[in-house]
Amino acid sequence: MKLITVKRETLIEKRFTPKMGELLTKVTYIKKQFLSIPFKTIHKYRETYYGEVKDCEACELAR
Repeated sequence: MKLITVKRETLIEKRFTPKMGELLTKVTYIKKQFLSIPFKTIHKYRETYYGEVKDCEACELAR
């Protein structure tokens, strides 16, 4: 049995960018888990309408 695993999870979230305004986008989280309990997010990225993959640092969560 592995103690530490890495899981990938995709969620649909509302994001806000200054150029496009509010948008719904797929955000993928890569998390480290210890005994199936997530304790650290390694990386998160989002996919644009055009199929590009961008880091989530460029946009912020919608209010």
